[in-house]
Amino acid sequence: MAVVLSLTWTGLTPDHYDTLRNAVDWENDQPEGIALHVAWFDAGALHVTDVWNDQANFQRFFAERLMPAIKQAGITGEPEVTFSPMHRRFVASGVSGVG
Repeated sequence: MAVVLSLTWTGLTPDHYDTLRNAVDWENDQPEGIALHVAWFDAGALHVTDVWNDQANFQRFFAERLMPAIKQAGITGEPEVTFSPMHRRFVASGVSGVG
């Protein structure tokens, strides 16, 4: 079942995020099971909303690809993560790619 991931990581900066994005290269080497990724910053925290085919796909990506990059970058702390069953997804026509 598809799930919506909501993640908040207090203290993570745009520089941290870009370091991880470059190291893991998830936009070009897409993780198995990802359908959507949106990230933004406010109140001193990174916020992410993802849609995954299932929770196990995210957990595998986090353990095998993201966590090693987090450790290499010396990033400390842990995100708050919740998963919810996806009820419906709508993507506007003409929307694609990264931005």
